[in-house]
Amino acid sequence: MLVPITTVKMAAMAAGDEHAAADVLRGLARQLNCLNEDNMSTRRRALDQIKRETVDGGLSGGVLQELFSALLKPLLKCLSDPSERCRDTAIATITEFIRCVPRPEESLPYLMPCLAQRFGEKEILEPAEELRLSAVELLSLTVELCGKHLAPYLTEMINILQGAIVDPFPDVKRESCRCAVEFATRVPEHFHMQAENLVKPLMQTISHQHSRVRVSVIETTGAVIQHGTGKNVDDVLSHMAQRLFDNSPQVRKAVTVVVGNWLLHMRDRYSYFHKLIPLLLSNINDEIPEIRLLAADLWRQVGAQWEKENEDDIKDKMDFLLTPPPFYPAGVERPGLGCRELVIRNLGRLVPAITHDVTDWLVPTRVRTSQLLSVLLLHAEDHNTQHLQPLLATLYRACTDSERDVVSNCLAAAKLLGTFVLPAAFLKLLLDHVTTPQSSSHPWAPLMVLAAVLGGCSRPLLKPHLEQIANTLAQPDVCQEYQQVMYLEQLLACVDVLLRQGESDCGSVSLQLLQVLVTVQSLSPSPDLSEKALESVQCLCKVQGLDSGIELYRQHMGRLLDWLSASVNTWSSYSPQRLQLHIIVIQSGPVIGEFVGQLMPLLWSCLQPDKDPEMRLSIFTMLAKLLLNATNTLDSQGHFRDGAEKFLCDVLLPNLVWRAGRIAAAVRTSALSCLLALLHGGAITPGQLLCVEEKLRPQVLSALEEDSQMGRLLACRSVSTMLKLIGHSLHPEALNKIYPDLLKRLDDSSQEVRGAALQALGRWLSNLTKDYHPELCAPHLQLLFQQLLLHLDDPDASVQGQVFEMLKEGSSVHPALLQKEVEAVRDKQRSPLYCDQLLQHISSLPRDTSTLS
Repeated sequence: MLVPITTVKMAAMAAGDEHAAADVLRGLARQLNCLNEDNMSTRRRALDQIKRETVDGGLSGGVLQELFSALLKPLLKCLSDPSERCRDTAIATITEFIRCVPRPEESLPYLMPCLAQRFGEKEILEPAEELRLSAVELLSLTVELCGKHLAPYLTEMINILQGAIVDPFPDVKRESCRCAVEFATRVPEHFHMQAENLVKPLMQTISHQHSRVRVSVIETTGAVIQHGTGKNVDDVLSHMAQRLFDNSPQVRKAVTVVVGNWLLHMRDRYSYFHKLIPLLLSNINDEIPEIRLLAADLWRQVGAQWEKENEDDIKDKMDFLLTPPPFYPAGVERPGLGCRELVIRNLGRLVPAITHDVTDWLVPTRVRTSQLLSVLLLHAEDHNTQHLQPLLATLYRACTDSERDVVSNCLAAAKLLGTFVLPAAFLKLLLDHVTTPQSSSHPWAPLMVLAAVLGGCSRPLLKPHLEQIANTLAQPDVCQEYQQVMYLEQLLACVDVLLRQGESDCGSVSLQLLQVLVTVQSLSPSPDLSEKALESVQCLCKVQGLDSGIELYRQHMGRLLDWLSASVNTWSSYSPQRLQLHIIVIQSGPVIGEFVGQLMPLLWSCLQPDKDPEMRLSIFTMLAKLLLNATNTLDSQGHFRDGAEKFLCDVLLPNLVWRAGRIAAAVRTSALSCLLALLHGGAITPGQLLCVEEKLRPQVLSALEEDSQMGRLLACRSVSTMLKLIGHSLHPEALNKIYPDLLKRLDDSSQEVRGAALQALGRWLSNLTKDYHPELCAPHLQLLFQQLLLHLDDPDASVQGQVFEMLKEGSSVHPALLQKEVEAVRDKQRSPLYCDQLLQHISSLPRDTSTLS
């Protein structure tokens, strides 16, 4: 039988290799013996010589194979040498042998137990970190070259890797991770049996301070889970989720790749879709464009693969649901059908997790969760309706977050709800929550969400529900219950979004919207917020085609006053209605004059003396402003003037009656200011005033004795104005009842009050007509002259001058009487200069001036 030539050649080569190897071994016999010497230098020289003569000697692979078989045991023994240099040389020599020999797997029965003993125990025997790194590199090379031949040594490999992954030296960690990935890839059919033993050390290392180590650990975790049993997914997910917030983009990118591969290739991925989808979708909003694009591409692949795998289940949708729903957000790419279906089928499990994480104590977690919520709602589209209740509860919580990014992200999510969910569905829940907020500390949260949801709703769908929404916003429990700036801002935001979305359709609910805007202005403590509300009023005018706010008030004034009148009997100083009344009458300008008939009963009801004094004070102050400009406000149509006499008798006079207490005094002062404004503004005629003079005069004169300086000042000015208007028509007896109280005010502690009293006395003198008989009224004139002459010695020079000018002007009333009084004063050596001037002035008067003409 003939033997093949190839076999003969191989046998000859093997014989030659054995012969060459035997020669080398004979030359190394002494060095092998030296390895057992006690002298470290001897052992080191021996190892160096062995390395030079073998792996560095350029020998063939066959020769090296023979040599390696003979030298392996002595070299492995040197791994325990006390000398670090010797151990280093031994590892380097073994590594080169593994790299160069044609059959490195023959060394495994000796190599793997030795490495496991040296590097795979709980206490690693090798102290030098560089040698530990070399050993792991040797192991990586062995895995790469031996592949499936390592299957019998699975336990040894896992033990070594467990220790190396948690090694203190970062380079050892990284190399061991690379080795683990290679091992899992080479022996997948065996690796899964002990893959779970690597999870714990990997999770201990995943938060290492070096980003490159974290990247390696994440990649290794991906391979371990991919080739494992799938039972440890839950053990790694929380750690992987934390790496989504890593400061290093490379780490976040690694998480994205690993999770994407799990979703695409993990055998049991269907069981973990609800846990893996959030990890991948979270990176669609990453700050790094590369990561965003990578996550989006992987997600498209996942969706396309799922769509292909489940083609029979979604065939109808593939055929008929290809066009986007109406009013789809502009500029937003619609996710594929597979991506949408994956989210829809897992949304029930995802929403509770979102609800939990959106209130996490870490800000980055809350921000990422709020971003993820928008992505999920965009995918779910109209299927969000099924989860509306928990979604709204989540949005309410998120809107109260102190982080602005969380709030803005959740408002964007709420806007998507408005886009995809029918108004009838979300309004049924939202309006109930607006009416009865679930949180007493954040009652504005439902309003904020409502404004955002309405912002995403289209005009045709919103139109049938405008009245329902506006009626809810205008309810007293909604628009008048809270005075927090944040609450009022959200209330205003709801009105603004209705005006923006509904446009001219809002004409049908114009009254309710105006009521809300009036309430916001009346309750707002912020000028900026009031200014915004005024802008909204102008916007309401614009959508209705009205020229100004005055036209808007003309359109609704009657119903606005009816709205206020319905509750007027319950008003107090804390009632928002009095503030609403103020806004309405001030902003309506001349329009209020067209509805005086409705306004007056309202004023009469809330200004009765038995009503809340603080409320009356504020309303009188408001009326004073209006009456000063009566022709452009209350009396723009002349209707107020017709009832001015009744207003004076039924409203003002009862409030001028003296009552004890500071608050009562303040009310009288405000009523006096209103009276003065009525007299100055021309809303009452002299004839009307003359008719009520007998009722009015006593109250005003008694007010001259008020404790309040402002009250006395207003009383003086009121008397002066009355004299100006009807003084010439008053009976002498009425006139004589006025001046004594004015004289008392010349000694007032307030210089301003004294000046007003002097002015009033001057008016009194100038109003004496021919009906006033000086001789019959001489005692009154004598008292007046005597009191005025006393003040020629007043410490205030301006008072002296005013009194002097008044006496000069009044000297024509009864010159003889005044001359007599002046001479008496001069005889007492008082004010000689003024007395001489007065006497000189009296002497120059014509003789027929002793009586009034």
